Amino acid sequence: MSLVGKSEIDIEIKAPAAEFHEVISGRPHHISNVSPAHIQSCEIHEGEWGKPGSVIFWNYTHDGVPETAKEIIEAIDNEKNSTTFKVIEGHFLEKYKNFHIVVQATPKGGGSLVHWTFTYEKLHENIPEPQGIVQLVLGMTKDIDAHLTEQKA
Repeated sequence: MSLVGKSEIDIEIKAPAAEFHEVISGRPHHISNVSPAHIQSCEIHEGEWGKPGSVIFWNYTHDGVPETAKEIIEAIDNEKNSTTFKVIEGHFLEKYKNFHIVVQATPKGGGSLVHWTFTYEKLHENIPEPQGIVQLVLGMTKDIDAHLTEQKA
């Protein structure tokens, strides 16, 4: 059994890809306002919002449990509407040696396709796949989409 893994999820949304990307990359601290059941807060610890190298701290609910994570924004590609995060502190590092998150929004029809990719290395073979994060980002993505599309109505 390999300790290195990858999980992916695609979510179709109605909002434009660039608008969704702008929330994820440049205004993640607003997510708690539109998705409070999933994200309770997001604060900047180093750097500036929307800048690679910045460190952000999340309070969120994962599998029904309040958790925290500190992430560094490794890359932002505004042309591809893609943001890459690396977890540097928090409950994921209790089970995983490393954990990376890439979120990319691609225009599709009248809306977008949001593709989340999680790559990780488990600390040992008895660690389960990180399925709870999939449910977290699914709910959060739908909440952001609803907020962005309500603004247009």
